[in-house]
Amino acid sequence: MSDSTRPSTRSLRRSGTALITLVALCLGAAASRAAADRAAADPAVPVSAHAHHRDAAADAKEAPSSAGRTAAASTAKPAPNAAFTGDRAETERLLAFDKSIQLTAAQEKVRLEALTPMAAPCCKQFSAATCCCRCNMMRARDGLAKHLIADLGLDAVTVRASVAAWHQAINPDGFTGDSCSTGHCGHAFADNGCGGMADGQLVF
Repeated sequence: MSDSTRPSTRSLRRSGTALITLVALCLGAAASRAAADRAAADPAVPVSAHAHHRDAAADAKEAPSSAGRTAAASTAKPAPNAAFTGDRAETERLLAFDKSIQLTAAQEKVRLEALTPMAAPCCKQFSAATCCCRCNMMRARDGLAKHLIADLGLDAVTVRASVAAWHQAINPDGFTGDSCSTGHCGHAFADNGCGGMADGQLVF
């Protein structure tokens, strides 16, 4: 080969550099395609790590608050209003509760547990749960107990304390416990009576 047709060293170097550059570009493109294929095939890879962490933090921050509200709503119970007036309007509301509220078997057990330890104010030889007859005092007392148990979900101890507070409100001087045997059934509560015997005819 003559000197005129033999490639120069400079030309060979340029060709080699161009070839290396071309190979590098091809490898880079292939690597990029492979990475894209892996990302598409793996849905668990987050688009943005920062976005993923932010959402997880927000969820963790909000979840306890929501759970706390739910727990509080399911366990909280309204407190009974022990500030009884002992007046006619209040007693008539209690009588209405007695007529309108039907206790379940489980709720009736709570009523019995609450009132059985108490002596009936008008006939102390009987418990407040049974009394000796269905006088208006017993009807109103049962109405109060039913309301506290069925509507407010209160326990026997709280119901017993509330009934005792109502007894005190309707006759601050206290009952002798013998109204029925001494003929005071037709007297008002404040007069050591049972408030009458007839349903719908409250003596006050």
